[in-house]
Amino acid sequence: MVFADVRGSTVDIVQAVGRALRMQPGEGKTASLVVPVFLGPGEDPTDMVASASFRPLVAVLQGLRSHDERLVEQLASRALTSGQRKVHVRRDEDGRIVGAGGEGEGEDQEQDDTQAAAEAALLHFSSPRDAATIAAFLRTRVYRPESLVWLEGYQALLRWRAENEITGLHAVPYDVEVEVGVTKDFPLGRWVHQQRKALRAGELEERRKTLLDAPEAGMVWEPGEEAWESKLAALRSYRRATGHLAPRQDAVWGEGEAMVPVGQYLANLRRKGGLGKDAERAVERAKQLTAIDLDWNCPWPLDWQRHYRVLADLVDADGVLPEIQPGVLFEGDNLGKWLARQREASTWAQLSTEQQERLTQLGVQPLEAPSPAPAAKRATKGPSKAEQAFQRGVAALAQWVERQGADRPVPRGHSETITVDGEAEPMVVKLGVWISNTKSRRDKLTTEQRAALAELGVQWA
Repeated sequence: MVFADVRGSTVDIVQAVGRALRMQPGEGKTASLVVPVFLGPGEDPTDMVASASFRPLVAVLQGLRSHDERLVEQLASRALTSGQRKVHVRRDEDGRIVGAGGEGEGEDQEQDDTQAAAEAALLHFSSPRDAATIAAFLRTRVYRPESLVWLEGYQALLRWRAENEITGLHAVPYDVEVEVGVTKDFPLGRWVHQQRKALRAGELEERRKTLLDAPEAGMVWEPGEEAWESKLAALRSYRRATGHLAPRQDAVWGEGEAMVPVGQYLANLRRKGGLGKDAERAVERAKQLTAIDLDWNCPWPLDWQRHYRVLADLVDADGVLPEIQPGVLFEGDNLGKWLARQREASTWAQLSTEQQERLTQLGVQPLEAPSPAPAAKRATKGPSKAEQAFQRGVAALAQWVERQGADRPVPRGHSETITVDGEAEPMVVKLGVWISNTKSRRDKLTTEQRAALAELGVQWA
């Protein structure tokens, strides 16, 4: 039977289905009901939850539900599981479903397959449909009908989460807009905000809250959690841009109304009880911050951590920190002055063991009084670390000149692989970075080093 134009009442629909199922006594019969759905221009067939185009199907299903309420309600509750396995239906002599074969063993499995087969046989689409979408469609349009205005927002929420591969609880930013159905820019963020207001005012119907609490919707109700998610997003963005979570206390981040005082905010988080009074929530929030930056709550001052992270990013490929004189500023911080202070014996002694180890890895050592004995001893050890790095750079440059010629400049991002005496594996030298750093330190080069560079065609040497 084809419902080409569903205009009749529920009684008309039930009577039509009854005529389709009318049979002679003792004979079995299966009726197929075909309900055409005509989509509007540009309409996505998967947006069935809020689409007015599916009204004919809704009318037929509601008619069936009035005839056998249990049938449609079971379909709505089981749609998420009936498509997980291939089911082969078996019927008795009277046409009743008596069992199903497929994956799984045991009587319980056979009973589940029988019920799933009966439900799956009720509703088929001409193109594949996600089981969760079918379940949401039946719950919201047939079992407990909602207004299409509200359902458009619910459909937009489901689509936004699916497109962004979001699972679990996740706050929707206030300015998010989504294309859903024939609406190009549905204001999803404002719609979600209205649902929270309705809940606080006691005006949100329980069935709507149940839909929004479902895992596929992942609604965040608590304003505190929503604010926390927004601040986490700002901290992730700040960490990606700067390499640290150690801003000055007056630092802000973001644009326009989304500006977040990240400096003050992190200072508050690091205080005792800054993650909240709820112990479990505090532990979870600490894990989220640690996932962004392991040193977000380091045991030393944020000012020290910020300067250290900036210097760590300046180390070249050979692990050598460029010469930085007092007065060199970076975003308001005097890096040169801070570095000189760390090298002072009195300051060094006050640093923790981990702080000293981190500076040592950057090649920073405390200043000591010059002594003839260590100098003489050092002479017997061969070249210093800086001299070895220079020799590797010259070797890499020689390879480049031999292959490309002295007139072709070395790109800053170029690297050369060289063989070093005494090393089992070849070494990679970031030649472009080395040339740039060496040029900035050319006033400290020895006469022999300048001559080696000049022989390779380095004009500034």
